[in-house]
Amino acid sequence: MITKPSALQQLPADLDAERLPKHVAVIMDGNGRWAKLHGMPRFMGHRRGVDTLKDLLRCCRDWGIQALTVYAFSSENWGRPLEEVNFLMTLFERVLRQELQEMMEENVRINFVGNLDSLPKSLQEEIGRSVENTRNNKGIHFTIATNYGGRQEIVQACRAIAEQVQQGLIQPEQIDEALFERHLYTSEVGDPDLLIRTSGEMRLSNFLLWQVAYSELYVTETLWPDFNREEFHYALRSYQKRERRFGKV
Repeated sequence: MITKPSALQQLPADLDAERLPKHVAVIMDGNGRWAKLHGMPRFMGHRRGVDTLKDLLRCCRDWGIQALTVYAFSSENWGRPLEEVNFLMTLFERVLRQELQEMMEENVRINFVGNLDSLPKSLQEEIGRSVENTRNNKGIHFTIATNYGGRQEIVQACRAIAEQVQQGLIQPEQIDEALFERHLYTSEVGDPDLLIRTSGEMRLSNFLLWQVAYSELYVTETLWPDFNREEFHYALRSYQKRERRFGKV
């Protein structure tokens, strides 16, 4: 049976509004397995996954979470079958075009991180339009990692800092964690408090390698297309049971 998105709108009573994560990141995994499980082609899993993402974004807004970052397409995903990659690029473009007006109405600020220059030109144009049009929105900060790799991000930050040293703009001894973070794609939104991975895989898959150093990790066996508001509720409840010490006593 294909489950429908949850109708939960209000923050569940067993969650403390003062202890919610400010920034949630998600590795959206399991679209292909979900489609296979339901006897459908893989692209149907990706379509269903878009619906799940739209509902999660609105759930974050409804429940007062300030930022959501999702792993949409990794730099390694180019190795998938060409037909699937082309479908994903077209899907990204179509969703951006169709959802922009609603995102504006809901005051969502959209941002993209990753090596965007390698994406199809038409998709780059839609990305640029979405980012520019929502730039001044004050609602939830929605970041989409596309053609993204954590190691790639760290390397580009090192190169940018090295160029500044070479130009005499900074001295090597001035390089610290704060300066390094300012050169990361996520400099505006900061580190996630909670990282969720669906489909039960126990790895980071090259996602936000620097930023998740002290993030709380939550892994669920649920495949991404079935990750609804009840599942998100479970993740937040698990998060609120933990004591975040950041290496201290």
